Amino acid sequence: MAGLTTSTSFTLTPIPTKLPSFNSSSLFGIRFHNPQLRSCSCSCSSLVYYAATVTARYGGGGGRGGFRPPPRTEEDEALDISSIRSDKVRLIDDKQNMLGIVSKIEAIQRAEDASLDLVILSPEAEPPVVKMMDYNKYKYELQKKKKEQQKKNAANRMDLKELKMGYNIDSHDYSVRLKAAQKFLKEGDKVKVIVNLKGRENEFRNNAIELLRRFQTDVGELATEENKNFRDRNVFIILVPNKALVQKAPEQPKKKEKPATEVSASV
Repeated sequence: MAGLTTSTSFTLTPIPTKLPSFNSSSLFGIRFHNPQLRSCSCSCSSLVYYAATVTARYGGGGGRGGFRPPPRTEEDEALDISSIRSDKVRLIDDKQNMLGIVSKIEAIQRAEDASLDLVILSPEAEPPVVKMMDYNKYKYELQKKKKEQQKKNAANRMDLKELKMGYNIDSHDYSVRLKAAQKFLKEGDKVKVIVNLKGRENEFRNNAIELLRRFQTDVGELATEENKNFRDRNVFIILVPNKALVQKAPEQPKKKEKPATEVSASV
């Protein structure tokens, strides 16, 4: 954006001394130039005349001290009818009725007569599509729908909980894991049950697999098997809640938790 520049030139009063020769100054945009040495009849050997130009710049681009306009928002663009180059627009009223192709001036006048905003829906269409509406109310309804969708997504979100145990876990710790798994599944979360095999414990892989199968059986119809891995050092099985039997209570929103939660105990 080009700035507005104003300039004023004046001549400084001669003084009987030799002034320093300034080429320019960034202070207040003052630029000194064209020093001239002239003779006179007075006792001083020389007089120095300086011509100065004062420049004031308004607006402009991104230079130092230049004015930067705020970035345009979607709202600005939607309501900026002047951005439409076409003289014709396709007009829709606030009742969703297609009023057809009218002049841009007529569309603006109709919106003003109805005390409504004229909003651009499709600026790239030929001709552009505009609609008469209460834009603030429209934005409020959009935000309301967005929040409701976010709540719905949060309610349907399925987190992954992790339960770890050793192949030789005792009955008490096993019971704790089983109750935790049942709780997670009833809340609608997946459960990943892992059996750690360290060092020579890999020789007891069959015991670990048998433990996981027993765990799955004890969980019962609350869950179905989604995935498993019995080949790597840490064997695991992932259980998914059975939606036919598990119904999450909508009045009890879930707290924000980490994607994976571990429950571990020494073996």
